[in-house]
Amino acid sequence: QVQLVESGGGLVQAGGSLRLACVASRSIYTITAMGWYRRAPGKQRELVAVISSGSRFNYADFVRGRFTISTDNAKNTVYLQMNSLKPEDTAVYYCNAEFWGNEYWGQGTQVTVSS
Repeated sequence: QVQLVESGGGLVQAGGSLRLACVASRSIYTITAMGWYRRAPGKQRELVAVISSGSRFNYADFVRGRFTISTDNAKNTVYLQMNSLKPEDTAVYYCNAEFWGNEYWGQGTQVTVSS
């Protein structure tokens, strides 16, 4: 199993930046893929960015060029650096891990972008 704990959400003005962090309970070397998803009010959860084994990255088109996913293997942590934030980025952001065919989720962290 994998436990995930997110942090770093908050309130920021449009154009600002935030960095989210997700700490995993086991070495991320053992995890097939880790990523960030978000759910905005009244919308379905959607993929934001994912990094998989072999350092392959995938970004949603709506964040490409603004958000960057990265890892610190020594800290079992995956980050999401979010720049040039827009009000439409307001959502609860969830960390996700794929491990031995199962998916694990963090509790979510709220990101609110004011105009």
